[in-house]
Amino acid sequence: MGRASRPSKAQKTACPLAVDDRTIAGHAQDIRLRLYRPLIGLTVPALLYLHGGGFTSGSLEEAETAAAAIAEAVPALVVSVGYSLAPAHRFPTAAHDAHRAALWTAASARELNIAKGGLGVAGHDAGGHVAASLTFLARDQGDVTIAAQALLGPMLDPSLTRVGDAKVMGSDVSAATCAPCYRAYLPEASQRLHPYAAPLDSRRLAGLPPALIITAQNDALRIEAEHYAASLIEAGVPTEVTRFPALSHAALPGHCPALLAVADFFRRRLPGATA
Repeated sequence: MGRASRPSKAQKTACPLAVDDRTIAGHAQDIRLRLYRPLIGLTVPALLYLHGGGFTSGSLEEAETAAAAIAEAVPALVVSVGYSLAPAHRFPTAAHDAHRAALWTAASARELNIAKGGLGVAGHDAGGHVAASLTFLARDQGDVTIAAQALLGPMLDPSLTRVGDAKVMGSDVSAATCAPCYRAYLPEASQRLHPYAAPLDSRRLAGLPPALIITAQNDALRIEAEHYAASLIEAGVPTEVTRFPALSHAALPGHCPALLAVADFFRRRLPGATA
C-alpha cells in the first residue's frame, strides 16, 4: 500500500492533522483512502466520510474541507473513501467499497490508535446513500460495527417520487438532475427495489445505528431526507434532524455550522470521543 504525507488544508489549527493516502482492495478495483489523523497523542474514535457527486463524480480532493473539519472538531480519525464511480462501476460496488473501507479501518485500529467500540460514517449527496447502504450491510453481515451515521442532504429515493421540486423554491437539485445519476448507478429497474439501494422504502430499519439527518432549506432532497428520519424514528432508531435555513444542497458539505453539528453528534455517539 502506498502512503503520502502532507499538511492539512483545514483552517482550524487547534488540532493539527497528519494526512496520509492509502490504497486498499475494493469490490471491483483498488480504491484510495485519505486519512485525517489528529496529532494529539491519544486514542481517538474513527469514522468514514463519503463524498457526494451523484454516484458519477466527486473525489477525495473535493471532500477535503468536510473530512478535515470533522477530524479536527471531534477530534477523530476520518477516513475519506474514494469509492468506485458509476457508470463504469454500478450498484452495489460503491456500497461494498465503503464496507471494505470500514473493515480495513477496524482491522487497523491498533496501528491507527483507534478507540474500540465501532465506527461512524458520514456522507453527502450520493455519499449519504452509500453511507446508509453501509449501515444496512454492517447490520446484516455483522462483521463491523457502525456506531453512528450522519447523512447530509442524502440521495435516498431512486423512485424519485419524494423529491420536493414543487415544494422547495430555489433548489439547486431536482428530479431531472437526480434521474441520470440513479440511471448510471442503478441501470436496472429491479435494482432500485433492493433495500440497500432504496433505504427510503425499506421495511427493515430496526437495528440501524443512531442517525443525524442534516438538510438544507433550499434543497429538494430535504423532503426525502426528513421522511427517512421519520421512518428511522418510527423504527426505534435514535435520530436527530437539523435543517439549515437559506442554504442549498451543494453548500452543505462546506457549511461550517453543519460540519460542527456533525462533529458534535459524533462526539456524543462514538466510543472514545471526548465530550
